[in-house]
Amino acid sequence: GKVCYSVGYNVSMLEAAPTAALTSASNNWGVYYTYAFKAMLAGEDIKTDWSEGYATDAVRITELGTSCAEGTKEKIEAEMKKIIKENPQIERFELPRNDALELMTYEPYKVELINDLPEDEIISFYKMGDFTDLCAGPHVLSLKNIKAIKLLRTAGAYWKGDEKNKMLSRIYGTAFLKKADLDAHLEALEEAKKRDHNKLGRELGLFTTDEKVGQGLPLFMPKGAKLFQTLQRWIEDEEEKRGYVLTKTPFMSKNDLFVASGHWSHYKDGMFVLGDEEKDTEVMALRPMTCPFQFTVYNADQHSYRDLPIRYAETSTLFRKEASGEMHGLTRVRQFTLSEGHIICTPDQVEEEFRAAVDLINYVMETLGISEDITYRFSKWDPTNTEKYINNPEAWEATQNQMRTMLDHLGIDYVEAEGEAAFYGPKLDIQSKNVHGKEDTIITVQIDFALGERLGMTYIDKDGEKKVPFIIHRSSIGCYERTIATLIEKYAGAFPTWMSPVQVKVLPLSDKYADYANEVVKTLRSNGVRVEADHRVEKIGYKIREARLERVPYILVVGEKEAANNEVSVRSRKNDDEGAMALDAFVTRINSEIANKEKKGDKTAFNELILYYQNDMYRIARSRLNCEDDICDAIQETILSAYQSIHKLIKIKSFKSWLIKILINHCNKIYKSNKNETYIYTETDLDSSYSLDSNIEFIN
Repeated sequence: GKVCYSVGYNVSMLEAAPTAALTSASNNWGVYYTYAFKAMLAGEDIKTDWSEGYATDAVRITELGTSCAEGTKEKIEAEMKKIIKENPQIERFELPRNDALELMTYEPYKVELINDLPEDEIISFYKMGDFTDLCAGPHVLSLKNIKAIKLLRTAGAYWKGDEKNKMLSRIYGTAFLKKADLDAHLEALEEAKKRDHNKLGRELGLFTTDEKVGQGLPLFMPKGAKLFQTLQRWIEDEEEKRGYVLTKTPFMSKNDLFVASGHWSHYKDGMFVLGDEEKDTEVMALRPMTCPFQFTVYNADQHSYRDLPIRYAETSTLFRKEASGEMHGLTRVRQFTLSEGHIICTPDQVEEEFRAAVDLINYVMETLGISEDITYRFSKWDPTNTEKYINNPEAWEATQNQMRTMLDHLGIDYVEAEGEAAFYGPKLDIQSKNVHGKEDTIITVQIDFALGERLGMTYIDKDGEKKVPFIIHRSSIGCYERTIATLIEKYAGAFPTWMSPVQVKVLPLSDKYADYANEVVKTLRSNGVRVEADHRVEKIGYKIREARLERVPYILVVGEKEAANNEVSVRSRKNDDEGAMALDAFVTRINSEIANKEKKGDKTAFNELILYYQNDMYRIARSRLNCEDDICDAIQETILSAYQSIHKLIKIKSFKSWLIKILINHCNKIYKSNKNETYIYTETDLDSSYSLDSNIEFIN
């Protein structure tokens, strides 16, 4: 959609706002154009905006006529449709640099882009009618096949993403060859918004932020902290099983350490520095990484080849000075926690240690249930950028060839990317996309050919000579904050039982059974289950509904029968109402599920869909129809009955409208039977913001 859309966009924009200077780019959801207007816009309430997958600083635009004000998007869309209908010829041409600069004389941002291009870069333009735009392309050959367009939103954006530059006005949009494809795309955007960890994580009480604390500094609330702790304990135990030894090092140091390691010259701009090099005798800095600290631990003793490999691990709190426009939720923060590790080994141990590091990562990704959602990138240096990288071409080539050989031996399907390496060596990056399609690195494994020598790290080899060891930098689960963001979006907050902050909710039918509910809680807690009791004086249907909205894996209802027989009535996310079960049997079952770190199946996603429709119907019955509690509860139970009758189907494609009709039919029947009248539920009564991929398969 993004190539189709861009060709007619600026023409229509300039006709609507002829004073605009413009730039353009694309992301995974379409294209965006960024404009500066002759009268600069007035903005306030600056905040980070990622709602379409691209981080910008959004401003509330207040000067009508100089910005994309309310109603302007519709005017531009109308003009775009007119241009598409006219189908003007599209022509690509190239110009020498001086001619290109002359052509773009009145486009200051394009002039800056041209000046930033390498000397040997081809400078291309596209012409459509009277409009000419600097663009690398490609563009479509013709507009006639474009059948659906949509401008999505407007936002503010700093030029080149730098908060020191001017704030421009940005418009996002997309286009498709078929209206059905556009509709599917817009539905996917709604699903992405619903799953966005920055929204859902707050709704579920996992984390929050506060302006007084500062941007990029999330506060984990009790449930989020429990999830964090669960993952951290698991990773630290697993690393210990695999031969890692723990270190605990300071959060800051004198800048002398970072000068020696090379981070000061390559990374200082991204660090929080305490002091002034020009004035102070001692300058401190918060650590952006742990490697020089662990290497200092290594240097505290003399080592023999017999001691190697040594595998250091630390759950590190790190600090990086991210720009305000780059920060978002848990994925881009200024303080974060990394499962950091460094392996010091001999040359002949490198490949085996690299393999073991990748094996640990694959185990972690598989256990978390995201192994199918990641890709591998072999990140290399850029020989033309000697400011970013240590300038040792021979060492780079040798190390990169060594890593490529190891990756090939492991059978990893990877892509190569120039200019993405660490400043001291190449790396394997494990990449993951968020719900908006933005790709982030969540884990890396790096081979370091430089820091050992820079920091004087040695070992006594078999021949009695001192040698510089090889170093592998690695993580196992990556940055905990970013991984938690990935998990929130992967599971829509309905985490597998083993990692759920609350694994069981116990609901007594009334106060009479509060004592038995507390006994159940005590039994579960003593068996290592994270459990809460809900003793509020509310109807049981309401409490069940609340627990389901909290994505709790198991709900245990207890009343007279359960108390008499030492049982619990089990409701699970997977199977819904399972009936009565002996308490001891339930303890055995859930402990097995937790110990085996079982992941949820496809049916859980289906259950979530039912949950959303169930709560929408309940909301309509209570708020719009003023139904009594018993009718509301009856409608809820009817929806569950409908679910029980259809969840065993093997495959369902494009099932959403069919499912809605079933639920509407059941609810209309129950309402009529209780009220002796008919209310016709319609599809518009349902909250359309919830959807699942139309081709998802549900396996019995």
